[in-house]
Amino acid sequence: MKKNLLLSVSILLCSLSVFAQENNTSTLTIKEIMQGDAFIGHLPSSPKWSSDSKNIYFNWNTENAFSDSLYVYNLNNTKTNKVDFEEEYNLPSSSTFNSKRTKKVYEKRGDLFLVDITTNKTIQITQTEDRERNAKFIENNSKIAFQKGQDIFTWDIATGATTQITNFTNKKDREERLSDKDEWLRNDQLALFDVLRERKAKEDARKKQMERYKEKELFSIYTDGKSISGQSISTDGNYVTYITAKYASNKRTTMPHFVTESGYVENQNTRSKVGDTPSTYELFVYDIKNKKTYPVALDNLTGLDYIPEYTKDYPDKEYKNENRIGYIAGPIWSADGKKAVLDISANDYKDRWIVLLNLADGTVTNLDHQHDKAWIAGPGIGWGNLGWMPDDNSIWYQSEKTGYSHLYTTNVLTKKTKALTSGNFEIYEPTISIDKKRWYFTANKNHPGDRQFYTMPLNGGKLNQLTTMVGNNEVTLSPDERQMAILHSYSNKPTELYVQPNPVKNRSKTAPKQITNSLTDNFKKYNWKDPEVITFKAEDGADVYARLYQPKTATKNKAAVIFVHGAGYLQNAHKWWSSYNREYMFHNILVDNGYTVLDIDYRGSAGYGSEWRTGIYRHMGGKDLSDQVDGAKLLVEKYGIDQNKVGIYGGSYGGFITLMGMFNAPDTFKAGAAIRSVGDWAAYNHGYTARILNTPVTDSIAYRKSSPIYYADGLKGDLLILHGMVDDNVHFQDMVRLSQRLIELEKKNWEMAVYPVERHGFVEPSSWTDEYTRIFNLFNESLLDIRTKE
Repeated sequence: MKKNLLLSVSILLCSLSVFAQENNTSTLTIKEIMQGDAFIGHLPSSPKWSSDSKNIYFNWNTENAFSDSLYVYNLNNTKTNKVDFEEEYNLPSSSTFNSKRTKKVYEKRGDLFLVDITTNKTIQITQTEDRERNAKFIENNSKIAFQKGQDIFTWDIATGATTQITNFTNKKDREERLSDKDEWLRNDQLALFDVLRERKAKEDARKKQMERYKEKELFSIYTDGKSISGQSISTDGNYVTYITAKYASNKRTTMPHFVTESGYVENQNTRSKVGDTPSTYELFVYDIKNKKTYPVALDNLTGLDYIPEYTKDYPDKEYKNENRIGYIAGPIWSADGKKAVLDISANDYKDRWIVLLNLADGTVTNLDHQHDKAWIAGPGIGWGNLGWMPDDNSIWYQSEKTGYSHLYTTNVLTKKTKALTSGNFEIYEPTISIDKKRWYFTANKNHPGDRQFYTMPLNGGKLNQLTTMVGNNEVTLSPDERQMAILHSYSNKPTELYVQPNPVKNRSKTAPKQITNSLTDNFKKYNWKDPEVITFKAEDGADVYARLYQPKTATKNKAAVIFVHGAGYLQNAHKWWSSYNREYMFHNILVDNGYTVLDIDYRGSAGYGSEWRTGIYRHMGGKDLSDQVDGAKLLVEKYGIDQNKVGIYGGSYGGFITLMGMFNAPDTFKAGAAIRSVGDWAAYNHGYTARILNTPVTDSIAYRKSSPIYYADGLKGDLLILHGMVDDNVHFQDMVRLSQRLIELEKKNWEMAVYPVERHGFVEPSSWTDEYTRIFNLFNESLLDIRTKE
């Protein structure tokens, strides 16, 4: 690697690609694999069933067009056809059924439509310029409630009458209370002037006359200048709940675009930085019959006064425990509309409360309190992912109380809680069957990297596996639950769409039938590696999962590359087609060139429970980095890798770990490529960072330990930094600041390539090609001393 600073605007240079391919012994080229779907094939997505369960609609692109089109597979004639524009235009969107599933309502182009399933007749409910949305059946399925603008309306199915239920307004037509001074002045004026007294007497008489019509007036709900959200009407039609929000004014960053149509530099306002002042939320109840509103009191939430444990590290600093009420999801109404539960998150992310809302007085009863000294998260946890059991007396939800996200029920009357599932695995997307007798959900019960679809009795019991293909199985049940549309993939086999009879409804064993064949001929020419999913011991004794790619003995060069996936909370050491498909294909090229590749699900990754998820709390670049170092030791001790020939690379969170590895473990990693990396966590967004590191003001120790910019002096090996200049997620400014730090430290063994038109997720194949050509050359030069020709 050149030992000088290269700040290159990354326009694809033909010579760079050509010389890289001269050093590439694989039959694959970097340029072709970086074409993405154009090389792989456009994969099917978003399957949806027709209401009669006879057709599967899905997005697909068999023509390599600019975007996907809608296709339909018919179960009767087993044919797949492209849906024409007119048919697609008239197809219903997602529907809401009545309790008997004899009718459904859906939104289309901003209007609402009612379908009688028994007769297959459709009625248009609304036809306005406004958008009507959030439709549902209420009052024993006799009416449809919906939202237009800020307000809720109902439509009577029998009569066709539309009634406005709420009237949110900022205008106050009632008199404000006068100050003592103004009250005295008004009384004095009335005492002095006959004309004023006479006019007031007439006005008072008119108001009294109008009082008799008060009951017919639409009750106004005053918002006092606050934003309104979450409007919801009870299933029995007696109450409406709504949330008022006072949004905090947090300073946002500005990002310049240099390559523009206008020829001028254009600035874009993007996100704020971590440490935001939280917004203030308050939930209200509107009693429709009695025409009154009142706030929901949340001051009795269990643990609301919690002081975080990390504050003990700052004995001289006062911690203000205020405004802890964060996002309020719900209410989730019982079928009879008489009960409702709320799902509430804390602003510091350490608590989750599920409470019963007492509609008559706006109080709440605690049902389940989840607390984590790090942060609450996990599959199915938060954001209103819960519901009512068929008895209308119990709710279901997910919790990590055992260390893994499992399914629970709590009786809202007795508060008795029951665990329906348990074990060292996680539950995903649980739903109750139409007949209310069983559950359907996905779980990684067999292996953390293998997701299968299961059924289970309603009150718990044996899990029965319904899918059989190893890998990932995303199942969409048909409306009659007799068929399963399955998006399936395996490690070296991209996603295809299958259909299979649901074994619950069909006792004969029928294998899944593949509907789509998406792969290009060029993709199919190559024998793609099936990486081995292994485990190894970390320094603290924990089992770490990883994907291992090994070259043939004849081509093995004793060099290794460790890939670090992004996002942090993401799983990549699994047995299905990776969302990092370009990186997967790049790893095939590396292996063909003799490299060994290790792809680790380090601390903080998804799929392994809460302890693994929160293993990075208050120290990103701690155990997540030591897992990479332990992986490097494994490669040396077990797989014959030269300890002086280990490189590391990754993007986003993976780029961050690459920087930490190059700065804090410089004797382990000879070279590193950091893509779209975080260099200083104090510059990243609030929602992600505050969960893990708290805030810079309240927990500066965590930010100091976790930010690469503070450790840049440790750089010894060869570092390549790559970043999009219009990245509105991890800002380019982050790497500009790091480059200045490296300059001031007089570090010479680093280079930086910048991409003027790329955001966080690259789009242009030329940018991808340039980026990975540089990475390939970095490893060849630094680990194998193979020089790129000038």
